[in-house]
Amino acid sequence: MKKSPKVRSRNKKLTLILCGFVIAIGAAVLSLLMQKQGSAQWCANSISCLSNLSGEFEENQDTAVFLGENIPVPSSLTQSASVSFPILGESTLIESGSTEQKTIYIDLTAQKLYAHQGDKIVFEMPISSGKWGQTPTGEFLVWSKLKFTRMKGGNKELGTYYNLPNVPYTMFFESKDVPRTRGFGIHGAYWHNNFGHPMSHGCVNLAPTDAEKLYYWADPPVLGITTQTTKESPGTKIVIYGTTPVE
Repeated sequence: MKKSPKVRSRNKKLTLILCGFVIAIGAAVLSLLMQKQGSAQWCANSISCLSNLSGEFEENQDTAVFLGENIPVPSSLTQSASVSFPILGESTLIESGSTEQKTIYIDLTAQKLYAHQGDKIVFEMPISSGKWGQTPTGEFLVWSKLKFTRMKGGNKELGTYYNLPNVPYTMFFESKDVPRTRGFGIHGAYWHNNFGHPMSHGCVNLAPTDAEKLYYWADPPVLGITTQTTKESPGTKIVIYGTTPVE
């Protein structure tokens, strides 16, 4: 039976009310989830986070997953795994031994990293900050340095899943407002070559060669495949500022 215009109008209103109700409920649930996530202090590498701080190289790992796609792991990582000390220029080693204060400045707006020793810029490097997760701003200190680590996170259903073995030259950082349990760090990225543009889930990506230079330059001095800070050997200060571009 064909419905009258009056009935159709009433049904349309009921449908709109129902849709509005569903949207409101959905927004409320999302808000609660975000609040819960914030209280649980979501980790930048949401699956692996800080589960392994050994710094060890994983053998026979030739495939990584980034945004749900298989990515070949470069053979150069195997070569660097066998090197115990940095192969850097004489001028860099002299800078590393300087007594002047070291500070790493990260400009999210320009997607640039500047390593200062006193008033001098030692390194200037393009970065990739958070696109699928926000990179925090403020002042931080390096608390751990790992020559290699595995990072896993993202969401398979949303197409943001990643599982990256042997992430090179990671320096985790923290502050009183962003504790180490959040898993934020500066590290090399072999799975993309789009530095200068946001490409991470919250960490600060560098080209592996740039990450290596910064890793051996920054404090604390490297003691092995993993190095932790102490009162006698604190980490370099990191200052992150600006706003990550939306791309």
